[in-house]
Amino acid sequence: MARDDLMQVEGTVEEVRAGGQFLVKTDLGYPVVAKLSGRMRRYHIRVVPGDRVTVGVSQYDVTKGLIVYRAK
Repeated sequence: MARDDLMQVEGTVEEVRAGGQFLVKTDLGYPVVAKLSGRMRRYHIRVVPGDRVTVGVSQYDVTKGLIVYRAK
């Protein structure tokens, strides 16, 4: 699925997991296991617990997603 087809959800990074995955608690209350999008890896954007992020989730599986933006 293309990055533009994903639903955008705001949340906070709760923990960093192995394999470059992050547990994000969304503002809607459910957890999402997310990984960094390609552009964030390319430009070495660091994400640590407590950061506000925008996660792109599929409409078919809202438990997995891509971190597409880190708020300042």
